[in-house]
Amino acid sequence: MVDYTEPLPAVNTRRLRVAQGLVLLFHITGFVGLAFADDPSFYLRFTPLTLLLTAGLLFSFQPGRGAAFWSFCIVAALLGFTAEVIGVHLSWFFGHYRYGDTLGYKVFDVPLAIGLNWLVLTYSCGILARYIPLPELPRTILAALLMLGLDMCMEPVASTYDFWHWTANVIPFQNFRDWFILACILQMLFNRANFTKANPLVPLVYLTQLLFFFLLGALQ
Repeated sequence: MVDYTEPLPAVNTRRLRVAQGLVLLFHITGFVGLAFADDPSFYLRFTPLTLLLTAGLLFSFQPGRGAAFWSFCIVAALLGFTAEVIGVHLSWFFGHYRYGDTLGYKVFDVPLAIGLNWLVLTYSCGILARYIPLPELPRTILAALLMLGLDMCMEPVASTYDFWHWTANVIPFQNFRDWFILACILQMLFNRANFTKANPLVPLVYLTQLLFFFLLGALQ
């Protein structure tokens, strides 16, 4: 396995600032709409588009988007999506839950956006964990905990905005346990994929999403 730690190529500062501004615009607009609008449904309809645009901006700053990078993206998205399909239909993973309509078009009762969400989270948290010089196992655990932390901020608002719904409105411990296990598996996959693990947009994307859901939950 190659552990890429070489410096990033020079980044166009103006391009980075524009991307950061767009990420902030997407999330601030969504937050204000969901938190304070009389009818948040108008803003909810843009949720899949916001995730897609954020992912596009994020990956545009990935150096050397070659076969190894895109192979990782496909496998991570498919693995996350497959786990959700099994979870929804068999309750083997996460617990008893179903998806609402906010996250968009579904296949096997799971929104396609969920696969992209698992990919973005794995990629972002995997890169964030590399800001601290750690051996692979502690780095994997740290990245998985970062992923779990975002899920814990999302859960309190998920049913309110029709993302997903738990049976009897009870979030089971199984959800967090299985989230962490799957996150560890995805992070091991990330660590072994041979592409440059650095992206200057990642810290803002993760922090913005974390604050977005945390503040929504705090206002409930």
